[in-house]
Amino acid sequence: EMVPDSAETKIVDGNWAVASASYRMNDIAYIFPITPSSPMGEIVDEWAATDDGHGVKKFLNLWGQELKVVEMQSEAGAAGALHGALNSGSLATTYTASQGLLLYIPNLYKIAGE
Repeated sequence: EMVPDSAETKIVDGNWAVASASYRMNDIAYIFPITPSSPMGEIVDEWAATDDGHGVKKFLNLWGQELKVVEMQSEAGAAGALHGALNSGSLATTYTASQGLLLYIPNLYKIAGE
C-alpha cells in the first residue's frame, strides 16, 4: 500500500521506493515484466488497478490523475512507446535493468535528440 501524504515511516525495498516515486510523478508507465526490474512494474500495475470498491481509483498521481499502465510485448516496444509518449509531452516512465537497457540504446539516442 502506498504511503499516505502524512508523515509516516515505512521500511521498503528499492523496487517499492522507485515504484512509489514514479507512480506519483508520471502520467503513463510502459512495462515489460521479464527483467529484474519486474517488481516495479508489477507494483505500479497493482496500484493502478486498485479502486475503492465503487470504481474510484484509490491511488492517484500528484496531479490527481490515474496512472495509465501499458504492458508491452518487448523491451524494445516499451522503449519505443516511451519515446512517443515523451515526444507528445507526457510524463512517462518504464522500468528495465541490465540487458534490457542495451535494447533501449537506439531509442535513447532518439529521445536525446541524436
